[in-house]
Amino acid sequence: MANKITIIGAGSVGATIAYTLSNETIATELVLIDINKKKADGEVMDIQQGTAFRDPITVVSGDYDAAKDSDIVIITSGVARKPGQTRLDLTKINVGITKDIAQNIAKAAPNAIYIIVSNPVDILTYVFIKESGIPEKHIIGSGTSLDTARLRSLLAEECCISSKNVHAYIFGEHGDSSFVPWSAAHIAGISIQEYYEKYSPNRGKISFDPDRIIDYVRTSGGVVIANKGATFYAIAVSVVRLCKLVLSAHNSVATVSTMMHGEYGLNDVCVSVSTVIGPEGVQDRIVLDLTNDEIEKLQYSAKQLRDMIDQI
Repeated sequence: MANKITIIGAGSVGATIAYTLSNETIATELVLIDINKKKADGEVMDIQQGTAFRDPITVVSGDYDAAKDSDIVIITSGVARKPGQTRLDLTKINVGITKDIAQNIAKAAPNAIYIIVSNPVDILTYVFIKESGIPEKHIIGSGTSLDTARLRSLLAEECCISSKNVHAYIFGEHGDSSFVPWSAAHIAGISIQEYYEKYSPNRGKISFDPDRIIDYVRTSGGVVIANKGATFYAIAVSVVRLCKLVLSAHNSVATVSTMMHGEYGLNDVCVSVSTVIGPEGVQDRIVLDLTNDEIEKLQYSAKQLRDMIDQI
């Protein structure tokens, strides 16, 4: 089956997503769009030349019209935070960029499923929903899918077990107020703490420490940026996984950012919780039986985003 995926933004994240997709078999056509057309052309040539050893795939650059008939559109455009720049100032700039993209891409690809990756992702997902006119269920923010991957990677490493057996999630914003709902986390049906203490080969060496674990997740991106200047491999794999879920035959559950409609007492804000997504986009949000403390953390996280939205 032919699937067309368009990526808007040919920076490190957008180009890495395009490259990663070019090594998968879920798309037969990739389109890369960037305001810097020369950069997009160069990325396309580099990626296209590397596809000689796989099944045929079309990789092209273009303008918004090139996104026509896309099954998925991934938005990565935005500016990075500069030294001394406040989060609010950065948000205002990227909101403006997102508004401009929304008005243009919606005309070219009105039936696509949209995956918003640009940061701050929860706020920009909200803005895209409000500005694009695209059905809300067709708009998915990458949210804490990357944070969840970081969490599972750490737990799997410390417990010496495949990450496929780790069922733990990051809820809330993709940012400092994110948290782990430990009441819903387990390894093969056993609580994370019990696995650390009874079954991990590292028991006695590495202890279960919720504060240490969430601190690792929250600061991982900053550490990578400090060491190499940007993060793009892990987010690319996370986004490609979301593409696979959208293009699969059945629904799946992921922690992505979507508009809340009363779940956990939240309204008119986009945050990440367990969400059912599939070929038709967002199908539902799974309301877990969280503890009172976890619900308070989720509501606090949503309030941070709501306050930011009110300021812009």
